[in-house]
Amino acid sequence: MYQQILANVALHITLTPEEALSFTHLLGTQQVASGEHLLVMGERAASLWFVESGCVRTYTTDAQGREHNLAFSTEGWWCTDSASFFEGGRATLALQALETTSLFSLSLPDLEQLCTQVPKFERFFRLLSQRGYQLLERRLVSMLRLTAEARFTRFHRQYPRLLNRVAQRHIAAYLGVTPEFLSMLRRKHTPPTRS
Repeated sequence: MYQQILANVALHITLTPEEALSFTHLLGTQQVASGEHLLVMGERAASLWFVESGCVRTYTTDAQGREHNLAFSTEGWWCTDSASFFEGGRATLALQALETTSLFSLSLPDLEQLCTQVPKFERFFRLLSQRGYQLLERRLVSMLRLTAEARFTRFHRQYPRLLNRVAQRHIAAYLGVTPEFLSMLRRKHTPPTRS
């Protein structure tokens, strides 16, 4: 049951069987149907989630009601509204399952208990935060410096399976383009199928 999350942890730290047991005992499990929200803007992010299976989008809505996707979290990814989770304020982001999704959850008190009981997890979550920050920086720079076509090409190269897994309107909201423009880019960059 815990193989995937323990493999994720093992990318950065080595746990003894007792430490792994301390970790897994603190994890909650959650099943979310496609279209359901894990977190709604304005609520408090009570959990840090690990996606075991499925896909979650992290997004915000602007004053005109347009959605802007910040990230897609698939198997092996962690997600939450970090500011809300760590500081306890209202979430400015929403998290929605785009497929039926299985998750592990960890509350902030349990995370703090874990880091006290198994200090190695301080390193793990620091590395996780650093990686997330680096991804966010790269995404911000690409939005500022790259053309829409270059952003699409990068997205297609980095996340090839998401093109057929996530609705076109969600990818367009991630890239900052209209669904129609994304459709044109997909036709341009997708090799024709052979008959």
